[in-house]
Amino acid sequence: MAGLGRIITSDACVAEGAAWLREADPRFAPALDVCGPLPLRLRPDGFAELLGAIISQQVSVASANAIKARLQAAGMVTPEAILGVDEQALRDLGLSRQKAAYAQALAAAEIDFAALREASDTEVIETLVAVKGIGLWTAEIYAMFSLGRADVLATGDLALQEAARQLFDLPERPSAGALRQMAVAWSPWRSVAARALWAYYRHVKSREGI
Repeated sequence: MAGLGRIITSDACVAEGAAWLREADPRFAPALDVCGPLPLRLRPDGFAELLGAIISQQVSVASANAIKARLQAAGMVTPEAILGVDEQALRDLGLSRQKAAYAQALAAAEIDFAALREASDTEVIETLVAVKGIGLWTAEIYAMFSLGRADVLATGDLALQEAARQLFDLPERPSAGALRQMAVAWSPWRSVAARALWAYYRHVKSREGI
């Protein structure tokens, strides 16, 4: 893993990053104070995780879970299984035509998921976004939570942008580019900054009764 930055593997890693952020950018202190220990949020890596991300795009959690359960029951959770059936078979399990095509594109991409564990953040993201149906946000989330990368932040995430607006008392919600520039100062713990912003976003929404 030479050349890689920190890999988040435990709550202790997240706590270390939070302490660093508190010192590096004291504007995080109010969020860290009200939100308490930040969540680890690690997930498995591999084909099934990315397939689940595709399934979850633009549908409710309940709908996504139901479709995932049907695919699991049918054994449609490996590249070989997905490539062994036609599009209609995937649609019969609940996937839209577009998502069936995305699932097949992912299966055909022959991604070496073990190798991604040792690839740079940039290489991980470039590999994933090259697959039809996987956008930058999905690739960054995979890097953050399936690979534990400590210095990735999904700047296109609207909740992160809105949390930054409120926490830092900005006149408007920052664009993805503006948030990316802001986040340079949070390196090498940008993934922990994201956890803090998401936690603060949930805190504000719960306070508002939303």
